[in-house]
Amino acid sequence: MDRQEDVVKVVKQWIVHPGRPAKLGKRDPGATPGCPSKAQAVEELPGMLEELRALQYRLFAENRRTVLVVLQAMDAAGKDGLVRGVFSGLNPQGCTVTSFKAPSPEELHHDFLWRIHKAVPPHGEIGVFNRSHYEDVLVVRVHDLVPREVWKARYDQINAFENLLAANGVTLVKIYLHISREEQKKRLLERLDNPERNWKFSEADLAERKYWNDYEAAYEAALGRCSTPAAPWHVIPADHKWYRNWAVAHLLLRTLRDMKLTYPAPRGDVATLKRKLRAMK
Repeated sequence: MDRQEDVVKVVKQWIVHPGRPAKLGKRDPGATPGCPSKAQAVEELPGMLEELRALQYRLFAENRRTVLVVLQAMDAAGKDGLVRGVFSGLNPQGCTVTSFKAPSPEELHHDFLWRIHKAVPPHGEIGVFNRSHYEDVLVVRVHDLVPREVWKARYDQINAFENLLAANGVTLVKIYLHISREEQKKRLLERLDNPERNWKFSEADLAERKYWNDYEAAYEAALGRCSTPAAPWHVIPADHKWYRNWAVAHLLLRTLRDMKLTYPAPRGDVATLKRKLRAMK
């Protein structure tokens, strides 16, 4: 099996197959399938980012489709680090990162998907959602912010919304960064040990950590109920930051390659245009 075939096989391991449970408890957050060493990941990543930039340019030129990356994870799993490590290597003119915090008063006066739909990037671009519409079946569920019958109905509403996007040229790449409870504690302590990162930690982080089991159950339900043929979920082991970046770069590469992106036809006869341009002063 050559390298590309091996990676394709690994990518399939990350998928939550539609209609099946996510089984997060049986997925090892410290696993590194397909790339067993940090040295290998560091060596391969620059080449992958170079190809991603080339494919991004082709996506922009084609201007018919959109790629939307949805990132979800427990606190400290590395969503921000992933954005820096992979997506900052793309052309910022065609890559938008949107972070969703608690809804504003205006957003609360609309349905929960209103602010999400507004943030979907136009054709030709790559969008990254740092947290997303899934917060409305995660934190909302864990903290009883709406009645049970309200958030339970949202699984089907999310699936319908994502099917709508997919039918209109949006390719969704949904990623759950799977981190262990032990690794989360280690990273939170690192924030407290580093004066330059103290600002990232608050009492709220301690309070949220107490809900670990509740969040894990909420993610298990969301990933299982909302992994569909049009928009499957991928569970990326995230205890190793180097593997997280390598894995997501590969997943994005496979997605863009499979889109068979093409440049549009030239606007006129190239030879004629060259002849006219050379004749101009």
